[in-house]
Amino acid sequence: MTEPTTLASLSSALAETVARTAPAIVSVHSHRLRASGFVWKPGLVVTADEALADEGEVEIELADGSSRQATVAGRDHTTDIALLRFDGDAAPVKLSSEVPALGSLAVVVAADRGAPTARLGMVSRSGPAWRSLRGGEIDARIELDIRLRHSQQGGLALNAAGEAFGMAVLGPRRVLTIPTATIERVTAQLEKSGRIARGYLGVGLQPVRLDDGFGAMVMNVDKTGPAAAAGIRQGDVIVAVNGEKLAGVRALSRSLGPQSVGTVVELTVHRGGEPQTFKVTIGERPET
Repeated sequence: MTEPTTLASLSSALAETVARTAPAIVSVHSHRLRASGFVWKPGLVVTADEALADEGEVEIELADGSSRQATVAGRDHTTDIALLRFDGDAAPVKLSSEVPALGSLAVVVAADRGAPTARLGMVSRSGPAWRSLRGGEIDARIELDIRLRHSQQGGLALNAAGEAFGMAVLGPRRVLTIPTATIERVTAQLEKSGRIARGYLGVGLQPVRLDDGFGAMVMNVDKTGPAAAAGIRQGDVIVAVNGEKLAGVRALSRSLGPQSVGTVVELTVHRGGEPQTFKVTIGERPET
């Protein structure tokens, strides 16, 4: 009997990896959009928020061919994660917290109209945590050299050992992976409260250029917000946060992540040409 070649062994291993993962993969239909997702916990599916319609009914198709109505348990556009709730007992997938090495093989297992699909490529970038364009904190920068259709967003990215290290999504001109650490952190909050808490100062800001850097002019103030309670007024120009010069309005907004809620910051402002400091307790951004 002929011994299997290395290539044949690799092929068989990849096929077995896909077969083990496929039962946890679902198709997600929302309005006119199709995407993929995976069973995170019994009765809960994780999918790509970008690929989920903003309104209308949501239906998922399980690996056994059956369909279920689903409801949106929560979604976070900053990390591209949405959580769906459905009635069913499909077995969840086990996620690995290991970040794959640069150049290692990667398989994306997704679904298209209920049928499982697979894509093979490699990890083209593996780096530290980063912040998305929408301000979400992503725990690792993992890019894949893989072609991905819109309907395959929300599929699972696996390493050569068959371990799921994240969710594959379409980024600007590249395929990104939302890593396990981010998925676990965000979905736990979505399951509990249906939303991700964001920091809130209660001011509208306009960037201004100063002689020695940048500032943020307060254009309007929420009368019931944290800034108003601390004494911030319309027309004030914020120039520093906790003693550090302001890098810009966007940098200030990005600092108001979930972990900022309840913390106290010292804002240095120019009012009538004179510097003043105010201690502001960051609140939770109200739902809109």
